[in-house]
Amino acid sequence: MKKIESFQVNHLILKRGIYVSRKDVVGDSTVTTFDIRMKEPNNEPVINTAELHAIEHLGATFLRNHSTYDSQTVYFGPMGCRTGFYVIFKGELRSDDVVDIIKEMFSFIMNFSGEVPGADARSCGNYLDMNLPMAKYEASKFYNEVLCNLGKDNLNYPE
Repeated sequence: MKKIESFQVNHLILKRGIYVSRKDVVGDSTVTTFDIRMKEPNNEPVINTAELHAIEHLGATFLRNHSTYDSQTVYFGPMGCRTGFYVIFKGELRSDDVVDIIKEMFSFIMNFSGEVPGADARSCGNYLDMNLPMAKYEASKFYNEVLCNLGKDNLNYPE
């Protein structure tokens, strides 16, 4: 079997950051998948499911209500390895094209107060598995340590 692209990234040296994971042509349009890597793989604890779930609800709600990105967002959701998220936007984009919206989204998450949108039995299949305080902590940590200090190594996959 062919090894998929994301399994070809060297996770032993991958830093936290925002990376172009892949670009796909769908009809006449290109969509770009971004790897929002919040944790260094195999080097620090992964994000627990409850905070990952809360970040997913808040991030998706933020993007789907954004004045510009509501129509450009195809998908936002967690990685199975629990080290970050994938977001898919319409367009042929680079990592530095989306830094501002990613910073805006994580600022929204780390400053959110109130009930997590969709955290009820009717709206979500696992609504009890949410941890807003830890989601805010993880978002703040990523925002302050990574998003406010992005360099080339945080925007381009290692060779």
